[in-house]
Amino acid sequence: IINKLDYIKDLGIDTIYFTPLTESGSNHKYDVIDYMKIDKQFGTNKEFKLLVDKAHEKGMKICIDLVFNHIGYNNKIFQDVVKKGKKSKYANWFFIDGEQPVQKPLNYKAFADFYGMPKLDTNNPEVMDYMIKVGKFWIEKFGVDAYRLDVANEVAHSAWQAFKKAIIKSDPKVILIGECWHNSANYLSNAEWESTMNYPFTNACENFYVNN
Repeated sequence: IINKLDYIKDLGIDTIYFTPLTESGSNHKYDVIDYMKIDKQFGTNKEFKLLVDKAHEKGMKICIDLVFNHIGYNNKIFQDVVKKGKKSKYANWFFIDGEQPVQKPLNYKAFADFYGMPKLDTNNPEVMDYMIKVGKFWIEKFGVDAYRLDVANEVAHSAWQAFKKAIIKSDPKVILIGECWHNSANYLSNAEWESTMNYPFTNACENFYVNN
């Protein structure tokens, strides 16, 4: 991508949005193992910093995907709960019905009921603090300009309000784009996101231009 930046800019593109880049055990990378490490399939943290710097030199912005609705099964935080159960200091970060997580039958909340994506309790202040830590990390260490927030409508309003309030101290110009499959007005009006992936508009266009 670094080698293709001139070509991308010549196309008229001024912002590059990346789906998750952080360490994961899957191809899609939405099951995060390490929130602060670029997956080796893509490169290194050092190379990503170079990419951001080169993009900025050309007047381009970088947006990356952050996943806070759920976490990867092999993330050390969830693995601590798998090993220690209710005795883990992270046990209350998740929704577990029992002493410790069990895959079959699934006894914890997970995205799409898939065991590999345990859902985080984003009303938990400790989880909010961790979200903020991750958000500030990619801004302060690498200079990213925007975040696309995965499954953002299933994350607590209080979490997004705390997140926004904290990270604008690192960069007042940072843009937050929430993924929401429904009407996003209550997120946009409460100073949580600047923008949304407008699926209702997409559906309206599809219905009018394609179906009708």
